[in-house]
This record gives sequence, C-alpha cells and structure tokens, in this order.
Amino acid sequence: MATHNTDPHLSIAVLGAGSWGTALAIQLSRAGQETVLWGRDTAQLSQIQASRRNERYLPDAPFPPGLGVEPSLEAAVAAHRDLLICVPSHAFRQLLGEIRPFIDAGHRIAWATKGFEQTTGKLPHQVAEDVIGDQLPLAVLSGPTFATEVGAGLPTAMTVAASVPAFGSELAERISDQKFRAYTSSDFIGVETGGAVKNVLAIATGISDGLGFGANTRIALITRGLAEMTRLGVALGATEQTFFGLSGIGDLVLTCTDDQSRNRRMGLALAAGKTVDEVAKEIGQVVEGVYAAKAVREVALGNEIEMPI
Repeated sequence: MATHNTDPHLSIAVLGAGSWGTALAIQLSRAGQETVLWGRDTAQLSQIQASRRNERYLPDAPFPPGLGVEPSLEAAVAAHRDLLICVPSHAFRQLLGEIRPFIDAGHRIAWATKGFEQTTGKLPHQVAEDVIGDQLPLAVLSGPTFATEVGAGLPTAMTVAASVPAFGSELAERISDQKFRAYTSSDFIGVETGGAVKNVLAIATGISDGLGFGANTRIALITRGLAEMTRLGVALGATEQTFFGLSGIGDLVLTCTDDQSRNRRMGLALAAGKTVDEVAKEIGQVVEGVYAAKAVREVALGNEIEMPI
C-alpha cells in the first residue's frame, strides 16, 4: 500500500493517523517530503488509501500525490530513518515500546505528542529516553496549530526543539514551505511544558466563558495561566524566554480562545452541566487537558510550585 521513496534518508514515517498525524503527514508531503502514514486501525487506513483523504478526522484535506499509507508498523519503521510520532500522551510510551525492536542506531525520532505522562509525571522526551535511551537524535514539534487549518494549507507557524540542533534545523526546513514556517529551539523542557499545561488552562477558560464570566476573566486566566506555566517550566529546567514564543503564549492563546480547541469545548460543555465522559463522547477525540490536569497538579505539588488555576 505504501508509495514511498526507497532511500530512507529522503523520507519520513508519521505514526498515528488521527487528525494531527494526518495533518502533519499532509504538510510534510506538501513540502516535498516522501511521506507515509501509519495508523493502528487497519480499516481506517484502507479507507484512507481508497479515498486519498482521512474521512473520519480531516475529510476536507485531500492527500498530496507523494503521501503513502503503510499498514505495517514494522515496515514503516524499518524503511524510514526519520519517524514522527503523533499519538496522545497516554499512548506514547506504548507505541515507543512497540517500535523499539525495529529501531537501529541510524534512526531519528520526533513527536508531536503533548502532555505529562499521568503515571510518572514525565515529559515526552523523558519517556522516550526511558524506553529507547538517549543515544538517538530526538525532537518535538509544538506550537499554535489546529489540524484542520494545517490540512487546509492555511498560513501556520510552529516550533521544533531537538536534542541535536542539526536534526531540529533539518526537520524544521523539511516541513516548511511558503505557507508553513517552523522555528527551532534548544529548549526541550520549555516547549514540552508549554504544550502540556496550555490544555488544562484552555479547559479552565472554557468553563469561565461557559459560565458567562466575561472577557476580563478570560484574559486574567490566560495571563495568570502563562505565569503558572512559566513558573513550572523554569522549575523543571526550562528557559523563561521560551514561554513568550509560539510554543508558550502562542499555543496558550490559540487553545484558550478558539472553539476549534477540544479542551476549550470541554470547558464550555462542563459549564453547561455535562460530565467529562459525556463531552469526551460528543467530541469523539482525545481531550488532552483531561489527562493533563491531574498530571500537571502532581508535578506542581512535587516541585512546590503554586498553580491555583
């Protein structure tokens, strides 16, 4: 099923066929990269292959000609030096464990997963080092991005942080084109902390707006939320300046203020009296902030960081 270049150095495998994985696979292919998309649901992959679009998550985003579909995880990993993991935070460790037997010293691994691991309070790069070690180049993609808009090719900017600067620079260059710009950072902890905490703050902002508390309260939550996020990140070893960039305040404002945000919609629905389970079923996709809320609280308490929101 896959239609990718046989040279693993010229191609990339995106692991995770949800809305975000699909959008990034489309963008990589659009930017000229030979790309394949793998997902756990083989029936969904068959549908994607047949219609050349992800009918379930991004029905209005047709696949570029260079984007292939690969149903075998082993084949996807073995045939590509560069891997981009796009799964929810609670599934991140499991997928790393599944690909570990197929990884060799030549691989480079990136992810667009956001959030602290619930059971350990670890950031994604720490989970990756747990499972596959710290010998391979690692990178994270984060920032103010909605999958639907990336899929539609609307102008977008994001951040790539990497353990090896050359890998981050190359990845940023490969995913960028005239309408999509990736900036680089060396602050793994800051970029990942921003991506984890902003989802919780978006639920809080949604609750506030749903209760009719108004614009004053909304901006107070966003501004003080940025202060909380920064305090936590700096305590974990991040650079303060990171939180004033795309992966910090950029992602925070986007997620708190636009109804495309699942986390904001969760907050709005909770304010209307619905339960978390009811809203999650209605949205039909993972709402990361629900998982992140407990984890962020535990990490904050463990580091004696005040985060009242």
